[in-house]
Amino acid sequence: MVRSKKVSESVITMTELVLPNNTNQLGKLLGGQLMHWIDICAALCAAKHNNRICVTASVDKIDFHHSINLGDAVTLKASVNRVFNTSMEIGVKVVGESFKEGTSIHSNTAYLTFVSVDGDGKPVKAVEAIPETEDEKRRYEEALQRRENRLKNRIKNS
Repeated sequence: MVRSKKVSESVITMTELVLPNNTNQLGKLLGGQLMHWIDICAALCAAKHNNRICVTASVDKIDFHHSINLGDAVTLKASVNRVFNTSMEIGVKVVGESFKEGTSIHSNTAYLTFVSVDGDGKPVKAVEAIPETEDEKRRYEEALQRRENRLKNRIKNS
C-alpha cells in the first residue's frame, strides 16, 4: 500500500465551458454551479491521491472576486495542500478565460477538507503528501493554520 505521494502526482485540472444553463439572468456563471465544479475537482484530486473514495467534510469560505461570463472557459486546478490523519486539505484555484477577448483572470481560490473512507464509509488513514516546490511548501504550512482556525471555530460553535 502507498504510504506517501508527491503533491504533484495528484493534481487535477478541469476545464468547463460556461453555457446558458450555467448562468444567471445577467449572463454570469452561477455561484452554485462553480461550487459544484470546485467540489468535483477537489474530490477527484483527493481520490487520486488516496486511491480510494474521499468525501467532502467541509468547505471554507469562498469569495467571488471576479464574475465569469457566458461563453468563457473555467479552469479549475486542485492539489493536496496537506494531509492530517484521515483528512486532507485540497486547494482549488479557479481561472476564468475569455478566448474572444484573449484575457484570463484568477476569480476564486477555495479550500476544502476531504476524508478518506473505506468501502463502508468509515474514515481510514490518508496517504501522506510530500510538498516539493516552494509554493507547495508554503501551501503546506498555511494549511495547518487554516485547520487550527477551523477546529477553533468548530469548538466555539458547539
